[in-house]
Amino acid sequence: MAARPKVAVLAGPTAVGKTQVALAVAPELGAEIVNADSLQVYRELDIGTAKPTPAELARVPHHLIDLVAPPEPFDAARYLTLARAVIADLTRRGVPPLVVGGTGLYIKALLGGLFPEGGQYPDLRARLRQELAELGLPALYERLTRLDPATAARLPPGDTYRILRALEVVEGSGTPLSVLAAAHRFADRPYETLKIGLTLPREELYARIEARVEAMLAAGWLAEVEALLRRYPPDLKPLRALGYRHLVAYLKGETDLAEAVAAIKRDTRRYAKRQLTWFRADPEIRWFHPRDLPEMLALLRAFFQR
Repeated sequence: MAARPKVAVLAGPTAVGKTQVALAVAPELGAEIVNADSLQVYRELDIGTAKPTPAELARVPHHLIDLVAPPEPFDAARYLTLARAVIADLTRRGVPPLVVGGTGLYIKALLGGLFPEGGQYPDLRARLRQELAELGLPALYERLTRLDPATAARLPPGDTYRILRALEVVEGSGTPLSVLAAAHRFADRPYETLKIGLTLPREELYARIEARVEAMLAAGWLAEVEALLRRYPPDLKPLRALGYRHLVAYLKGETDLAEAVAAIKRDTRRYAKRQLTWFRADPEIRWFHPRDLPEMLALLRAFFQR
């Protein structure tokens, strides 16, 4: 049997320092970086996604950044197809692939495949949208906790898209999304993998989150959102993402700027906590402090050279 292609993954919560570590180790390995951040695939969303700068992109070849315009649909299935094509090309060229990002579902899909999500039910989806307008998201989330408690437990109560999708699956197919996932077990394993996770003490991570939010605002994040709103509706999926939705609310007059910024910092801390919970459930991840560059580089070299 032919050897499986080798893929290294660098994962971790937001603001932990993944970009800096990737830029440090990739040139030493002759690697190219494959993005695994669900927002960095969108053009025009630059500051608020902590997208690598043009100078950083010039230092190491990057893939799957700036793929689509904000209105264009993009999901884990599309990411899976595109990322596997990139990795196949890198493997043919003898270039080590370094997958870098914090979107756990994208990484899991890439390395283990996706399970069938119970089909599509357009009429049911329309009804759920109507119920969302009439009853509100908390009522639908409470219904999901009854019908599919395992899925509800892993979703944030404010994740409208995934809550509605989980309800569509369980009500349309009669099978909870969690049951479909458990049956699949992400068992498609096309690669030999090395997974590295970055972590920091909680207070240090939270301090970095707050500093990064301030740096993004100083770099013109609000002007970026204003420009997006001149071109796109505020309910566009990328504009409902963390940080963007808070600044949209401020620009619509629904809150003041200080409250919006405080909410961004709070919700980013919560998001980082959820990311860590997701990644820590994977026993294959080997954890490092971002400053442990020599140890990570030695591990990566040994992996790609054996």
